[in-house]
Amino acid sequence: MRYTTLPKTDIKVSKICLGTMTFGNQNTQEEGFDQMDFALNKGVNFFDVAELYPVPATAETYAETERIIGRWFEKTGNRDKVVLGTKIAGTGDYTAHIRTSGFSKDALNEAVENSLKRLKTDYIDLYQLHWPERETNTFGVRDYVHNPSDQWTDNFNEILHNLDEIVKSGKVRQVGISNEKAWGTMRYLEESNKNELPRMTTIQNAYNLLNRVFEGDMAEVAIREEIGLLAYSPMAFGVLSGKYIKGTEGDNARLNLFPRFARYSSDKSTEATKRYLKIAEDNNMTLAQMSLAFVTDKPFMTSNIIGATSLEQLEENIDSIDIKLSDNILKAINEVHAEIPNPAP
Repeated sequence: MRYTTLPKTDIKVSKICLGTMTFGNQNTQEEGFDQMDFALNKGVNFFDVAELYPVPATAETYAETERIIGRWFEKTGNRDKVVLGTKIAGTGDYTAHIRTSGFSKDALNEAVENSLKRLKTDYIDLYQLHWPERETNTFGVRDYVHNPSDQWTDNFNEILHNLDEIVKSGKVRQVGISNEKAWGTMRYLEESNKNELPRMTTIQNAYNLLNRVFEGDMAEVAIREEIGLLAYSPMAFGVLSGKYIKGTEGDNARLNLFPRFARYSSDKSTEATKRYLKIAEDNNMTLAQMSLAFVTDKPFMTSNIIGATSLEQLEENIDSIDIKLSDNILKAINEVHAEIPNPAP
């Protein structure tokens, strides 16, 4: 395993992070326990969760993933071996069963307290805002279109002051953002710098061969401002395993169980995936290995969040840490990207 630190901290994290959003839906508690045992034994010391999980989010399964992780900590005593990140859900119809109060002081305090109880711990290493409160182009929306009727008002300073109290209480060590854009990221950093408030140390956004949007303005922000990317969906919901093209995915594959997760399944995405699959196979590696190695080695990357529904998938994904893509492979990848850029933003 390779390691780095959360930017501007001494918190050591593996370059591969275990994503857990399948625990409690696609994966049973026992399977989740097995994945956490396996990942930790392979050197993965960074786990990512959210109060929202598992997905798809429902009132019936709300926060079950955190409960599973908490039970694993209780059973194994491994809390001190894991850097743990979780998130407060953003607002919207999708999360109305959780709360409707956004990132208010009461909401943040309630969310942190409840996550601590479910996770059976007295501190969270990295606490993240799952997505912005304001209306902006997230979750597959390519371009920003301003809505003058958006009721949101600038509350970056207020949120950071509320997070400051939580950090000072010892319940949270570091804070981060997720599904954020360049403007929002810079506003958080501006308020931190001006007012000596907690600094957003990471940003968790989608990044993979079919969605390299982060390489626009956000890549420069990440590098120059030292805010590290935690890449989610590096396998594009499993599309970049090649299993859907080959027809080997099985009935329990995510896109068969949840057809609405079609972000990476357009005609252009499929064509790009076929080309990436050929590059991988021509170079004696799986598409999954190539896809993950591509993400892990980016200069703005802190950790690559991998998820799996079987130990076989998990092992292949973690072992991608040992793969270094040659200049020729990267050139071939970029040629495909030039012809079919970001088919799944």
